[in-house]
Parts: sequence; C-alpha cells; structure tokens
Amino acid sequence: MEFDLIELIRARASVRREDVLLGIGDDAALLRPPAGHALAVAVDTLLEGVHFPVGTSPADIGWKALAVNLSDLAAMGATPSWALLSLTLPGADRRFVEGFLDGFTALAEPHRLALVGGDTTRGPLAVSVTVHGFVPEAQALRRDGAKAGDAIFVTGTLGDAAAGLACLDRERADADRLLTASVDSRKALIGRLNRPTPRVAAGQLLRGVASACIDVSDGLLADLGHVCRASGVGAVLDADALPLSSALLTLFADDARDFALRGGDDYELCFTAPPERAADLIADLSRQGCGVARIGRIVAEDGLAVRDAAGRSVAVSASGWDHFRS
Repeated sequence: MEFDLIELIRARASVRREDVLLGIGDDAALLRPPAGHALAVAVDTLLEGVHFPVGTSPADIGWKALAVNLSDLAAMGATPSWALLSLTLPGADRRFVEGFLDGFTALAEPHRLALVGGDTTRGPLAVSVTVHGFVPEAQALRRDGAKAGDAIFVTGTLGDAAAGLACLDRERADADRLLTASVDSRKALIGRLNRPTPRVAAGQLLRGVASACIDVSDGLLADLGHVCRASGVGAVLDADALPLSSALLTLFADDARDFALRGGDDYELCFTAPPERAADLIADLSRQGCGVARIGRIVAEDGLAVRDAAGRSVAVSASGWDHFRS
C-alpha cells in the first residue's frame, strides 16, 4: 500500500524542470542549482489539531502545507524550485492523498515547483514539506538589516486567519453569533486560514529595496520583534494604519486590532525600507494585486511600541504563537 501511495504521488507531481536530474523514485533526488545563486531552504511541519483544525479538507491541508513554506521563500526574496514531501498518515488512505495532492499541486504548478522526493509513514496525521528556492547571492532578504529611520510595511491584510480560526471555535462565548452572522465574511476569513497566499512575487520585487523582511506566521508583534532583535533596533507601530479586511471588521469589529497585532497564520510579508522608497513600493506592490500598507517606523531604542493616531500608547501583549508554550 505504501508503494501504491508513492506511485500516486509521483504520477501527480506534474511540474517538470530541467534542473531536476533525477526526481521521485530513487534513494535521493539529483538537482542542479544555477550558478551565481544562493540556495534558500525551508521546512515546516503541520500537525492535525495544532496547525490545522480536525476536519480540515485534504485539499486545504495540501495547499496550506506548501503555502507556509513558500511564504518562507518569499520572505527571503527567493524563487521556488523544488520540494520534498513527508506524509504521516493513520492508514494508507488513497482518497485523502488524492485530495491532498489536489490542493498541493494547485499551488505548486503556478510557481513551477517540482516535487522531487519525500517519505510516507504511518502515525498521527502530520505533513512536513521542505522547499528549495534560488536567490541571487547578494540580494537575499534577511531579518538583520533594519535601520533606525526605516519605514515598516506589511502586505495584504492582517488578522484574518486568526479570525477564521475563531469562527471555527465552538468553545467561544459568541460561537452562535458567528454561525449566524455574515456567511460571506465567515467564508472569507476561514478561507484565509485554510488557503493563505504566499507573497512570492512581492518578495522578489523587494530584492535590493527592503532592508529587512519576515513573513507573518506567528503574529505581527512577534515576527516584527524577531526583526528588531536581529537588527538591534526597536519599532513604533501606528495602530490605526493596520490593514484590516472588511470581513474582519464585519465579524470582529471590537477584536480586529488585537487579531491584526497578535494573530498568526496570515503569511503576509512585513518588511522595512527607507521612507523615500515608500511611494514607489506601494505603487509597485499594488500593481501586483496584493496591496501594501505603511504601518510604522524603526527606531534606535530597543522595544516595540504601538500608538494610535493621536500618539497615545496602545496597551498590547507582544506574545505570539509559541509551539512549546502551554
């Protein structure tokens, strides 16, 4: 049964690339990186009940398992190339694998990402994807380049995925309200949770422009905090400049700011750049259709402050997602 699943995966791995000398079917893949480029490599593991709710469709799991990794490449300014897939399944469930591959390949194909190997094993449902990408050696985006005076930007909208998870939480005090509220808004937020959009093209556009970059996976405050620590700087955020979707405001008007600051799983890009580049950046990224908002500035002093339009301090918790916090 295991080899039947491997053959199914091999047959569905439709992307072919000339730099794949040997793909699925041997002990290891043989790959040829291009000259003059650094190889960017990222891996993420998704567990049922931790990274996606029990009952999530196989296609949505397949999409998200790849999307969260492509987002890491985007944050480095890298172009996706190859992937490895490790599937742990309670049983040899062909229907699950077919659905999973529907979602996985739907995202892999437009990025010309070739699945070149992996592993299958038996156990509690878990998915691990390793992605590889190329970036010109001198142009890779990093976390450690932010400078005092830089402006802070974020693509897309924030807080939607955390709100989508809240829509699925039957233990919430307002669970009944969320079930009967705007169907379109609920669907949009859950869609952002299950099928995030990795900002790969945006990351490539930021090469040579952004001074630092990170993807928002653990929450804006937590991830911007990583940039500040790596760069030895601090940040001041404008709470009223946070980009919020109409769906988020429709269902969670009172909690929208908190979701945007602390909610994870958005997989937008948070980056810094000299303020004189702001107008061009906003215009260029808007033409890509992802949108971008200027949300604050980098300062020399340590710490991360949030202020409203009047300059008043906004009390927030800087905590974000932590796999090992109980």
